[in-house]
Amino acid sequence: MHNAALAAAGPADWRYLRLGLPADLFAETVRALPAAGFRGVNVTIPHKEAALALADEASEAARAIGAANTLTFEEGAIRADNTDAPGLLAAIGRDVTGARVLVLGAGGAGRAAAWAFKQAGAQVSVWNRTPERAVALAEALGVRAAAGYEPADVLVNATSVGLRDPAATFKSLPLDADSLVAGSLVVDLVYRAGGTRLLEAARTRGADVVDGLEVLIAQGAASFERWTGRTAPRKAMREAVHHIANS
Repeated sequence: MHNAALAAAGPADWRYLRLGLPADLFAETVRALPAAGFRGVNVTIPHKEAALALADEASEAARAIGAANTLTFEEGAIRADNTDAPGLLAAIGRDVTGARVLVLGAGGAGRAAAWAFKQAGAQVSVWNRTPERAVALAEALGVRAAAGYEPADVLVNATSVGLRDPAATFKSLPLDADSLVAGSLVVDLVYRAGGTRLLEAARTRGADVVDGLEVLIAQGAASFERWTGRTAPRKAMREAVHHIANS
């Protein structure tokens, strides 16, 4: 995705590389990257909290979410950011002020989603299979903890359910297909070829849907723009993502 963006918009001599790092070498390696010519990095599990901890500066989103997925190296400093939240809002592309939002999952993705919607003026509830985690997240962010499914204008699956077994969604989450109604918006942060059973059921019942690939593209575009100062070529990024997902 990022190399497709660089090919389309430049800088022409930049490359995006995958670096696999063990946890005990993460901080040491990241601090050495600017001298090696790196402009920034995306960070994924299990390093997001460590990325925030080693940064010299952090955005409001990264601090509130408690994790960083984007580091930018500039003027001798490491800046931490979290594009999960703005990427999610960019992908859905609608005003959610006053909307009832139910977030399923209280992990890192759920926390980012809850914070994003709260900042956007929505009424946010969070459910988790371990209720104590939902309560802790709700208290930290000033949202509600839900004991089960609640009617919502926006439903967000921020769990990993459906990643490996697309049929598992309705076995493991507190909802059934009849709770997905026309006029609502269903967002599934899981991205897999062919989509998920949750989104398939939502489409069938007339709900609007946003899949995890669109959120991934929006997150990547935000990182690209931070690093390069250029407008992200989203069409090229989308084509690259869907080519890989369907290959």
